[in-house]
Amino acid sequence: MHEFIEKVRSTTDVEEAKQLLYDLCPAHPKIEEALRFATEAHEGQYRKSGEPYIIHPILVAAITAYVTDDETMVVAALLHDVVEDTDKSVDDIRTHFGDEVVKLVEGLTKIVAIRSEELIPSHSDEKLITSALSFRKMLIASIKDVRVLIIKLCDRLHNMLTLDALPVHKQKRIAEETLVVYAPIAHRLGIAFIKNYLEDLSFYYLFPKEYAKIDAFISSHKVELQMKLNEFMDDVRTKIVQNGIRADDFTILSRIKHYYSIYLKMQRKGISIEEVLDLLAIRVIVKEPLDCYKVLGIIHTNFKPLIMRFKDYIAVPKENGYQTIHTTVFDNASIFEVQIRTFEMHHTAEFGVAAHWKYKTGDIGVNLKWLENLQFQKESIEEFYELVKNDLYSEDISVFSPKGDVFTLPRGAVALDFAYAVHTDVGNRAKAAYINKQRQTLLTELKNGDIVRIETADEPILRCSWIDALKTSKAKDQMRQLCKQKFKEINAEAALNILASELRMSKEEIATWIDKEGLRASLHRIATEENYFKEIKNKILSSYRKQKGLLFLLAPKRISLEAKDVENFHFFTSYPISEVEFDYCCHPKRGDEIVAFREGHKAIIHHKMCQRAQGFIKEGRPMLFVTWKNEGLPKYKLIALLPDRKGALAQFLQNLSKLDINIVSIELGKNLEQTNMCEMEFESSIGDLELLRKKIASKVKIIEFIKTDDAYKK
Repeated sequence: MHEFIEKVRSTTDVEEAKQLLYDLCPAHPKIEEALRFATEAHEGQYRKSGEPYIIHPILVAAITAYVTDDETMVVAALLHDVVEDTDKSVDDIRTHFGDEVVKLVEGLTKIVAIRSEELIPSHSDEKLITSALSFRKMLIASIKDVRVLIIKLCDRLHNMLTLDALPVHKQKRIAEETLVVYAPIAHRLGIAFIKNYLEDLSFYYLFPKEYAKIDAFISSHKVELQMKLNEFMDDVRTKIVQNGIRADDFTILSRIKHYYSIYLKMQRKGISIEEVLDLLAIRVIVKEPLDCYKVLGIIHTNFKPLIMRFKDYIAVPKENGYQTIHTTVFDNASIFEVQIRTFEMHHTAEFGVAAHWKYKTGDIGVNLKWLENLQFQKESIEEFYELVKNDLYSEDISVFSPKGDVFTLPRGAVALDFAYAVHTDVGNRAKAAYINKQRQTLLTELKNGDIVRIETADEPILRCSWIDALKTSKAKDQMRQLCKQKFKEINAEAALNILASELRMSKEEIATWIDKEGLRASLHRIATEENYFKEIKNKILSSYRKQKGLLFLLAPKRISLEAKDVENFHFFTSYPISEVEFDYCCHPKRGDEIVAFREGHKAIIHHKMCQRAQGFIKEGRPMLFVTWKNEGLPKYKLIALLPDRKGALAQFLQNLSKLDINIVSIELGKNLEQTNMCEMEFESSIGDLELLRKKIASKVKIIEFIKTDDAYKK
């Protein structure tokens, strides 16, 4: 796959592009005719790089052919820019290629029109994300044939591979659009390889410094990482064969996580790349679903699993059809993610919707039923594995300090557990371990009789994501306290910004008053406790009212803080807040620690551990008091197409009332081209998303249906 993408990236010659296409899609009269038609239509046109324009549609067709063997899609990919960029018309295409191709080309042309209406232009300084979210929603709702979206994703992938030819400001805008619009669509359709490439390419242009840091780490450790992977793969292969599965009946692939997923983990957990536990991963691919469970049993029997990270998506598939068993294990002090799937599941995981075309007699139909409601039919099978190993702590080991002091630890303890056993401060400041005089990582598993020396840093090191990797309760508890202290410091700094913003005063004035009143120790509470925030606000205003002179005249006399719920968030502020937005530098989920920055009437939400957010806090950007809104009944968001008949809405609402659904908001006809499209938010006592989907889908065609718990599923 990587080799193919690199060929696409490096192809700059028309004949070379044609050969790449024909390697994937043998020459066929219809494809050759489309190639001639597109070449003639784009004659004299050139890309920003100076290459003949026709290279682009040929390579988009090649990527499409790589994804699917649907000939109609390949033809449409060759013609996708003809109507928009040349003097050829839709009728010309219909005459030469028929209605099926026209339908796809029209859909692709329609995307260009929607984009120009919905998206802020590239020369604008306005934030793109609001319009990009609207564009994405409109795109998914208005495209009737999902094949159009797949071709568009292939088109966007080639554009991203050749983005170097554009000016920097356009590179950033297109990368932003790709990350907000197209990568989520690829994820929704289950096309993992396109999603991963779109994310990493966008990351490269949006955060070049962060990308370079991760790339430098991976490159400098490439040999070491590959050796670890090879050793683990060989060990796993041997164990599988020894347990009765023939070597010809399975294959093992290795990989290092893609860069953007590494970056998101670093941002979400406030850690460095050295602290990301599961950089390394393997996939074991077998013939039958039953073999997946047998392999899992072999893995869990021979390697120590992190049970909290076990997921069975074969028994309970993801909504987009994804099926794989995920587990994470220790081996030789390294941590590996292991994915187990069949060859068919692997094809589905990489190509998603495109892997499931069904050909019917007389016409081509696409079976997308699996996308909406795919359920695994359980068979009567033996249980080949033990889900939880209860005896991880059944044995103790004895390890020694360089002075000969003995420390008893549970089997499976790592060097950092030892550091905390020596002293809490040693654990907090530990930066490296020497085991039997050899430098090792702090997550190296200790063996009976090891002599361990801990090297410490001058300051404590935050490793909030390592808590689950530790074995002793002392180490876990001390690390949690250190992380709580970090949140306390962030809250204290944020509190100054919140007060300064609400009271229309400078951060320095607020800090001076706080220190004068001796409230520095409780400052952090202002960012998390609504009543305390109100109390301190009133005290500051009261204090300034007692003063005389210009300072009193300039100080606000009345500021009324009010509780305001917007979407999933609860604000306590004197400002009107009508919108909530998210940057893509961090992805807070419900329950995560969050902060909010005010931009006009908008609130921009970040994870508290986000490095960019912490930079903004230090800069003193205006902030808001924010918490997650208290959960009542589960809330859902629904976009549906009603039947095109009189009274359809009334009938639909009547059906919903029978399901005991409380409608929070509803909009009809928001999409001018789909006037029967209904968008609503509602509460329901039914917490099972799939059960509720089934009940609603029997009445209307569902375009989008999600729980609103995840703030990013907008």
